[in-house]
Amino acid sequence: MVRSALIYFSLIILSNQCIAQDNRLVQVSGIIYTLDNNKIKLLPYAEIAIHNTFRVIYGNENAFYSIAAQRGDTILFNYLSYDEETFIVPNNYSEESITLNVQLTQDTVYLPKVTIHPWPSREHFRPEFLAMDIEQTMYNIAMTNLAKDRLDELMLLTPRDGAEHASLYLGQEARKYYYSGQFKPYNITNPLAWLEFFKAWKRGDFKNKKKK
Repeated sequence: MVRSALIYFSLIILSNQCIAQDNRLVQVSGIIYTLDNNKIKLLPYAEIAIHNTFRVIYGNENAFYSIAAQRGDTILFNYLSYDEETFIVPNNYSEESITLNVQLTQDTVYLPKVTIHPWPSREHFRPEFLAMDIEQTMYNIAMTNLAKDRLDELMLLTPRDGAEHASLYLGQEARKYYYSGQFKPYNITNPLAWLEFFKAWKRGDFKNKKKK
């Protein structure tokens, strides 16, 4: 009975050692590259992730990466417009580090830019343009779309793009920091603002707005 108990405890100790050995981390490092006309081309800032976990890192500007993984983990290597590559850390790997240079294969082919013209060449443009028969209906539609009232309406309805929002935000931040640590002046005490107000009053700007 004592012998069987010793065997049982020995098996427990060995199993714990195996589990501890499996949980040891392995440092996987290397570079990520591709072949362009049989020449090595580095791929900086590639994504390296451990499968089924939230552990994600990115390579540096020299395409070098280094990530800690457990034995049996699957490492995923991703780069925009390239096929994904995987690497499984061997369960029986005994060293503490692995040097792994990963080659990715491009899966997207970018074609050169093509510009399509309605005429074969510039020489054809002038006679074709002069020979165009513009109907009165088309002319009226064009003039309606180019009317000042219509353009003003479109300016009010068209949302701002990203550049305009960025410019507005940066302007607001600049004005806020300009008066940082002091009281912001109000236009009610600004004589130039009152002068512009009286000029607008004399011109009848406020009456025009009411009519609209």
